[in-house]
Amino acid sequence: MRSITLATLLALAFSAPVVAQTQAKGDAEAGKRLAYTCTGCHGITGYKNAYPNYHVPRISGQNYEYLVTALTAYQAGTRKHPTMSAQAQSLNEQDIANVAAYLSATPTP
Repeated sequence: MRSITLATLLALAFSAPVVAQTQAKGDAEAGKRLAYTCTGCHGITGYKNAYPNYHVPRISGQNYEYLVTALTAYQAGTRKHPTMSAQAQSLNEQDIANVAAYLSATPTP
């Protein structure tokens, strides 16, 4: 009986990080509902922002961790852009994970 319990504990111990990692990635379907505002700028090929004037990057297909880091930095104020900071302020940690999950899974056109 003890070996079954030990085997069960080992299986749970090794599967727990996988489950936690999957949950940490966010929910792409929930992210799709939140990311509609992103496409207003980031979904237009060749779009340039009026202030400050620069090319707006495409973010579909971008790396998940990069998107989370960037949105979190805009939210914290360590990465500066007025529009992006305002957008990030409206998101909580789970929202950021969800948006990143959706955008990273969306193919680049």
